[in-house]
Amino acid sequence: MILPGLSRPAGTIWCIGRNYAEHAKELGNEAPSSPVVFLKPASSLMIDGGVLRIPSDSNRVDHEVELVVAYGSSLKMAVGIDFTARDIQGELKAKGLPWTAAKGRPGFAAIGNFVDLHLPADLILSVNGTTRQKGTTADMLFTIEKLVEHLNSTYGLTEGDLIFTGTPSGVGPVVSGEKIDARLNLGESRLRLTVA
Repeated sequence: MILPGLSRPAGTIWCIGRNYAEHAKELGNEAPSSPVVFLKPASSLMIDGGVLRIPSDSNRVDHEVELVVAYGSSLKMAVGIDFTARDIQGELKAKGLPWTAAKGRPGFAAIGNFVDLHLPADLILSVNGTTRQKGTTADMLFTIEKLVEHLNSTYGLTEGDLIFTGTPSGVGPVVSGEKIDARLNLGESRLRLTVA
């Protein structure tokens, strides 16, 4: 899939957990000493204007607004939403299992249009016109440079890879019928979705 603002197909979807201290705290987790990395499948990608369908086996899907970086010769950025089936994630964590079943569902990696990377960037997410999350990348525990360095040295990045860089505090559930609007820098990159 070629995403808006990019001239190449999307590659691996890398995701960083607990990259904002306040978000780690709100979920009862300690701030990590090194990046927490997980993956999403390509089938989880969804672009602006899509419909998020709540999985039938989950009773709670949370929104997590994020800065998404596209890796390449010049870095690009977009607003994104990492959706999480929180109840399923809790069960997996209790068993010490990977989070894929909670993070990798269709539409769970939603992305707006890509623009040139420039930081810091402000993130905001509203549901039915009410602001739920508001944050800045200046509060990230691990900078974009650190994340790229870590992913490259540990796993190896390739052209077109996407990096979801973590979410600020304020995550919460979405339900059928709601309208979600996520923005980067007051609409420089924007993502609008309907929940079904």
